[in-house]
Amino acid sequence: MARGLSSPARERSWDALAAVVAALIGLMALLVSGYTAYVQRQQVRAQVWPYLLVGNFDTEFAIKILNKGVGPAIVRSVRMTIDGTPQPDWRHVLEALNLPTTGHQISTLDSNVLSAGETLTMIKFTDIAAYPGFRDAVKQRASTQICFCSTLGECWLYDEHAPGQKATQDAVPQCPRLPAGEAFTD
Repeated sequence: MARGLSSPARERSWDALAAVVAALIGLMALLVSGYTAYVQRQQVRAQVWPYLLVGNFDTEFAIKILNKGVGPAIVRSVRMTIDGTPQPDWRHVLEALNLPTTGHQISTLDSNVLSAGETLTMIKFTDIAAYPGFRDAVKQRASTQICFCSTLGECWLYDEHAPGQKATQDAVPQCPRLPAGEAFTD
């Protein structure tokens, strides 16, 4: 064999090596692309994350809900109970607490969307003498569950379930569909 000529076996081994290197580069590009998509998804999740808080505003004689997150909270279901019995609206809550059913203003939370930083007054007492009794009765006898989702469809359940205990907020796969008798419609 002459010195300047290469053998076909040697050409084939270089072709195989080039194919393996190209496949490895393609695999690395695929992995980097997948990781980049994962990181971008996490960033978007953080940018649309809602976080609800319910609180007494004693100086305003009201109970309000605040979205302290950075994205909108899409309220899917609300359940409020007094002594374990579901209540359909504020009138029934007040009746169950043996309080007057007049002298207040309400807003609807069910099927509402709260923007980031938005505050919604759930109930505000115009009869300020009735508010302290209401606040104390609610603390002792009421529980509230609010299921809400982000714009990406990730959902959480706000649960203020036991008197005197802190509310919890846990991720859930989806919001439950409450039967008509258990859904709080205000």
